[in-house]
Amino acid sequence: MTPTDAIGYLAAILTTASFVPQALHIWRTRDARAISLSMYTAFSTGVALWLAYGVLVGSWPVLLANVVTLFFALSILAMKIRYERERRQRQR
Repeated sequence: MTPTDAIGYLAAILTTASFVPQALHIWRTRDARAISLSMYTAFSTGVALWLAYGVLVGSWPVLLANVVTLFFALSILAMKIRYERERRQRQR
C-alpha cells in the first residue's frame, strides 16, 4: 500500500464513519425532522456518482468509501421518508 492509498483509506474511514452516529440517532429516536430531504437526495446522488467514478478509475479507496457512505446516506434518506410518513399518518 502506498502512502497515498493509506491517506485515501484513512480519509474514507473517517468521513464514512461520521454517518454512523446520525443514522443510529434517527433509528433509535425514529425522528428525522431535522434532516433535509432535498439535501440527502442530492448528497446520495453525488455519492453514487463518486462510486461510479471510483469504479471507472479503479480507485479502491474511493470505491469502498462510497459504497459504505451510500449505504448510510440511503438508510438515512429512507428513515426520513418512512418516519415523516408515519408522523403525518398519526396526526390525521
